[in-house]
Amino acid sequence: MTKIILSALFVSILFSCKKENQQTDQKNSSSDSVQISDKKPSQTDKISLKEITQSALTENLAKNNDTLYVTNFFATWCGPCMMEIPHFKNEMEELKGKPVKFTFVNIFNKPEWNDEVPKFASQSGLGNHIVLLDDAKLDASFFTQFKIWKGNGIPFTYFRKGNKTEESEGSVSAEMLKEKINGFLK
Repeated sequence: MTKIILSALFVSILFSCKKENQQTDQKNSSSDSVQISDKKPSQTDKISLKEITQSALTENLAKNNDTLYVTNFFATWCGPCMMEIPHFKNEMEELKGKPVKFTFVNIFNKPEWNDEVPKFASQSGLGNHIVLLDDAKLDASFFTQFKIWKGNGIPFTYFRKGNKTEESEGSVSAEMLKEKINGFLK
């Protein structure tokens, strides 16, 4: 009975940030460019977050060198996303000076870009690591680069070093994150 309850709890947490499938307009996908544009913060936040396009993010995710790239897709309204952020911050602190780059991609709910996301960036100290991605401008081709993620749930973390990649859909524990990162740094 305990196993059933724990399994149900785990599944509900894993899928708590499921996003309903959305159809995107073809006209939106043609407006993407490689440029990253500055996103203006509100006067009180003093955090300047950048919007990234689908093509620029795809290019970043495909970098093939000796640096480990850890890219986490999140939203400030997503409970499991916020629960795993401290694990990433701990790893960032432990890995300072090593060839590891962390990027947090805020996806979904563009209206929060003016208030909630800059506030979170300021409070968490992650302002230099957060980019904004407008999911309304994504087309299906964006998700073909991932083995398991189709864009319908967050958090999602993508790891890449050279030709080796790993993916984690759903919240990661501190131990799981450390294990995945150490697997790349051997």
